[in-house]
Amino acid sequence: MDYGFLSHALLWLIGAMAALGALLTAGALWSMGRANYRKD
Repeated sequence: MDYGFLSHALLWLIGAMAALGALLTAGALWSMGRANYRKD
């Protein structure tokens, strides 16, 4: 494994983790918003 592949894999891993975190955060905010709206 050369350095170029390793740095590329690391960047891809960080990007995937960031995307997953953003998705989970959006999902959590959306579900909290739905729970708050359905308080009738």
